[in-house]
Amino acid sequence: MSNIGMIIEERTRDIGDFLVGRLIPFRKKRMIGPFIFIDHMAPITLGPNKYMDVDQHPHIGLSTLTYLFDGEIMHRDSIGTEQLIQPGSVNWMTAGKGVSHTERTPEHLRNGKTFKAQGYQIWVALPKELEHMEPVFHHIPKDDLPRWGDDGAVFTLVAGEGYNRKSPVPTYSPLFMVEIKTSEDYNLSVNGHLKGEIGICIDKGSITACDQTIEKGNILVSKVEDTCNITVHANSHLLLFGGEAFPEERHIYWNFVASEKETIEKAKEAWLNRTFPMMASDTTYVPLPNHGFRKK
Repeated sequence: MSNIGMIIEERTRDIGDFLVGRLIPFRKKRMIGPFIFIDHMAPITLGPNKYMDVDQHPHIGLSTLTYLFDGEIMHRDSIGTEQLIQPGSVNWMTAGKGVSHTERTPEHLRNGKTFKAQGYQIWVALPKELEHMEPVFHHIPKDDLPRWGDDGAVFTLVAGEGYNRKSPVPTYSPLFMVEIKTSEDYNLSVNGHLKGEIGICIDKGSITACDQTIEKGNILVSKVEDTCNITVHANSHLLLFGGEAFPEERHIYWNFVASEKETIEKAKEAWLNRTFPMMASDTTYVPLPNHGFRKK
């Protein structure tokens, strides 16, 4: 998905062991582990005259992770993939040296009825040595993801490794993404269960950390490995994500991510000249926006 107009930059605040902001990148924290961009597709009602139609656009240097809670999206790309994304499943598209794709409301939902759509679009930067790999796509059904319960909380390991479990999503660096839903107050422990930088995205409800209550719509970023106690309040919904940070910085321009600016310049030129890998099944084209680098 294109990130035009999606990045929300607001003031961040320090509450002790955590920085608090809205989505990433934000001013004080450009990446959390290898995660470089998160967009919350907020709950929205679609149909019959309003549908999701994201035209053909490019990516390099990253993997996109699409995780829906409601609604469906038809994904098509330049390597020939056609995959219906449904709630709870994972679409993992690795752009590598270059891929184009579209995301649209599937035809069977364009039936004159309304439906809800919401979820997250997440970008994970590739290690430097894999930035130019061949693009590849993987779809992991909901039932294949590790899921377990603990004292009023239900965990799903969406990607990576954590809590002595491993997701089948084929990641390329040490990372984790864990979904947590609570039916009652829950004392969350991350120490010893997750490795690397840790972000906590509050999709619904609230948590208390370092004696402060943080409401939905915020992300907490841990500044230390041994964090303060975290209480997840009843009827809350969280995403925990992060992992080991890369030794090099990453540059991001539109949908392009790279460790070298020259790589992004070449991708921009290829998209402008339409020599970038394009889809055989779609002739739409999202123009290159005219704005500069956003550095880590």
